[in-house]
Amino acid sequence: MKRKLLIGIAIVVPVLLVLAGVKALQIHSLLAFAANYAPPPETIADAAATEEKWPDTLPAVGSVNAEQGVTVAPEIAGTVSEIDFESGSTVNKGDLLIKLDTSSEEAQLRAAEAQVELARLTVERTRKLRVDNTVSQSELDTAEATLKQNQADADTIRATIAKKNVRAPFSGRLGIRLVNLGEQLSVGQGIVSLQSLAPVFVDFSLPQQCLAQLQTGLVVSATSDTYADKKFQGELTAINPDLDTATRSVRLRAKFANADELLHPGMFVHVDVLLKDQQPVLAIPATAILSAPYGDSVFVVEPEVAKGRTNLVAQQKFIRTGRAHGDFVSVESGLQAGERVVTAGIFKLRSGMSVQENNELTPKPSVTPNPPNS
Repeated sequence: MKRKLLIGIAIVVPVLLVLAGVKALQIHSLLAFAANYAPPPETIADAAATEEKWPDTLPAVGSVNAEQGVTVAPEIAGTVSEIDFESGSTVNKGDLLIKLDTSSEEAQLRAAEAQVELARLTVERTRKLRVDNTVSQSELDTAEATLKQNQADADTIRATIAKKNVRAPFSGRLGIRLVNLGEQLSVGQGIVSLQSLAPVFVDFSLPQQCLAQLQTGLVVSATSDTYADKKFQGELTAINPDLDTATRSVRLRAKFANADELLHPGMFVHVDVLLKDQQPVLAIPATAILSAPYGDSVFVVEPEVAKGRTNLVAQQKFIRTGRAHGDFVSVESGLQAGERVVTAGIFKLRSGMSVQENNELTPKPSVTPNPPNS
């Protein structure tokens, strides 16, 4: 029995030693592989930070106002007898909008015209009689005065009838109709909004410190959240001669052609007044900026020598940004000219990761972007 046990031990121990050696060799190989393993580089697009000269601008916020805008209302009270427009339609100056009932005025006009005709005949007879001195000069003067008075009474009735035909005071686009057929209108009651949309004005304010840099004729650009990819170009046309004593700001007005009528009165817009001077800036594409509550940052692509070969790695740097211009943003601190920053693939990076460049599929940024779907 003891002999069998010794034989079993003699057989098992070498096997265990062989297995342990194999396993140790495998673990050693895995550790060596892990020590030498490098993850494949992430594919990114990058661009260099460049020194450029941008037009100096004065930013503000403004409100769009029509060159001419009014809520059309009657000058005389009356009942609506005819409506000659559709809500949202375009009208020309003088186009009829509504008619108020004029039946009583038309009857009064016929009576007044009859009085005018009678007075005219009376004047003609009196003039003939005056030639023969049959009547006195005062009787002729009275007849002529009566004729003029009757003509004035008739003209007054005609003016009343004309005022009851409410017409467009200028060309423009109508809003939503506010009255109905047969409705009794009072003086000044709104009928419909009429706005001239081409051109339009944008009114805004700037601090008094900017006053020395302003002059009429400067180019003004405006953007609206309604049309995120469109920039409107206008011209500074008026500078208020006095300042607001509460805010110490000056009111300004810019004129925009608005040929496509995209800007509407009452809209809120962001305004930039382009000054004649240009300022040097360090510019990078806006897509390179990683925004976070603790600050803005970029990933800078730098070469790194490891194990005898040079690789590209991305290092995160915090920066302070300035104003935007097209697809670019200026950098005030944290970056040097010539440094290359990641513009695509930024969200999958960590500081120190290996990267490889591929700029073939990335759209080129522009200071005047014009997307195909704009």
